[in-house]
Amino acid sequence: MIAITVNGKPREIAAEMPLPAFLAQFDINPRLVAVAINGDVVAKGEYEAAYVRAGDVLEIVRMVGGGTCGGACGGAW
Repeated sequence: MIAITVNGKPREIAAEMPLPAFLAQFDINPRLVAVAINGDVVAKGEYEAAYVRAGDVLEIVRMVGGGTCGGACGGAW
């Protein structure tokens, strides 16, 4: 087992693996997320070449659809 950090939480995976295999292991659709490994955003076209390795820190952000904030955003948008 190797230790990694995903969205600030420690995780263990069986072995180093390509990013698409990692995402598939957790039923994450690669088309619906943005991924950074060790602070570097991985372009969608580079997913196949990106590997998750021991000690890596991943940030995975899911795309979320939404509507208007009805003024509750305080003008931030």
